[in-house]
Amino acid sequence: MSAPRALVVGMGIAGLATAMRLREVGWEPLLVERAPERRPAGYFVGLFETGRATAQRMGVLDAIGNRADPDGKTYDVDRSGERRRPSMGYGDLPGDPRLIMRGDIEAALFPQIAATTEIRYGTTPVAIDEHDDGVDVTLRTTTGAGTGWATTETTERFDLVVGADGLRSTVRRLSFGPDSQLLRPLNHIIGATLLKEQVPGFRPTDGLTLAEEGRSAWVFPFADHAPGVLFSYRTDDEDAEFRRTPIESLRAAYGPEPAGPILENLFEQFEAADDSLFDSVHQVDMPTWHTDRVVLVGDSAWCLTLYSGMGASLGLAGADLLGTTLARNPGNTTRALREWEQRLRPFVDVQQRSGRTDGLSMFVPQTRRDLATRNVMSKVTSNNLTNRLMRAAIATKFKEKSLDIAAP
Repeated sequence: MSAPRALVVGMGIAGLATAMRLREVGWEPLLVERAPERRPAGYFVGLFETGRATAQRMGVLDAIGNRADPDGKTYDVDRSGERRRPSMGYGDLPGDPRLIMRGDIEAALFPQIAATTEIRYGTTPVAIDEHDDGVDVTLRTTTGAGTGWATTETTERFDLVVGADGLRSTVRRLSFGPDSQLLRPLNHIIGATLLKEQVPGFRPTDGLTLAEEGRSAWVFPFADHAPGVLFSYRTDDEDAEFRRTPIESLRAAYGPEPAGPILENLFEQFEAADDSLFDSVHQVDMPTWHTDRVVLVGDSAWCLTLYSGMGASLGLAGADLLGTTLARNPGNTTRALREWEQRLRPFVDVQQRSGRTDGLSMFVPQTRRDLATRNVMSKVTSNNLTNRLMRAAIATKFKEKSLDIAAP
């Protein structure tokens, strides 16, 4: 009897982890990716215990590594550069998240499947037709370069289709409905890139946080790589932000005050970057993440947002658990998907709420009160003793990020 066949759409963290787990439990995955090749390393992500436990079980935790520098320090700064106060860095949060880049996880997963799994680049589904005994998917593949592009379409039958193709998922749109019905806007914009060099006056391993009401800029340091920057700001008109160039919108959002030396340096590096991200922030709000034979994982299903800090961790955990429930329910994909969602849904709900509330206000102070609270915390954490007390006081808010939700 031949192995059941699965189509996995998207070659990010959730897609690679899903393909790996499906192969482990006896499925034959086909992995397709819209881009013509593997993506670059990407930007900063944190890996909490939920993700670390999953990565350990999958045998890739050591390969993922940790780019945090134990001697690194984080400072709260103002745009003039005159204030520099030691503060709690991202790696100092309860749960001791690993500081890595998205590509570190993908690079650890890719060798596990590359030799055994068919991968098609430049390929995306354009039609999904689900039946009781399978799913017919029309796949469009574009190949070539310059003026020599060629497009072909094939229709193939699968026992399962997994959408792991991100916030603006094609699988979700084809099988569940348009983005306008399923995306919840958070009315914030993010801009991110990897810096070519540290902000002058700071060590390469220093982190920086410039927080103002409704806007912030974070510099995340790595032990062996140039830092990354994250701009994040509130907006009342998302569409207007995309009618200008990203740097024009960033400068407008952080005005009309003079940028000062720190922001100006970050603006200039963002504008000159070879690769950058500029996007609106949404969560996915769906009554269910699956049909009988189509399932969404990772950002396609829930998109916790970077404010939760759990996107990478839950991308791994969701894929791992999917493999486990499919193995427990051989020949009954519908029951496996139902069991998978029943276990995962309460955990995701908690992380989404965190991303809309505490997590959001941690990254971007929403009110003067949030900003005042942040300033008090900064003063408290500048002392080693009070820093430990502060970590203990907020540990309960991070308890959920340590649960091994995918444990067999």
